Amino acid sequence: MSLSASEYYEAGMSLPPEVRKDVALRLLRSVESDESMGRAAEEWLRSEVAAAYDALKADRSRAIPADDIRSRLEAKWAARS
Repeated sequence: MSLSASEYYEAGMSLPPEVRKDVALRLLRSVESDESMGRAAEEWLRSEVAAAYDALKADRSRAIPADDIRSRLEAKWAARS
């Protein structure tokens, strides 16, 4: 039995947001050229950055100091070796 497009959509909407983003980008890559994918990815990134900025502006208590982020990234990088 084959699923309809709306059934695939509904199944996809039941996924967590981060998984949906990953799946959406992978599906888009499978049907679009490199050039148009670049534009789509750029638009997606801009919207993500804008949303993150708006969320941070609305609730500054969620902000993490840059030094903390740098330390976390350095620890993760060191753990790779």
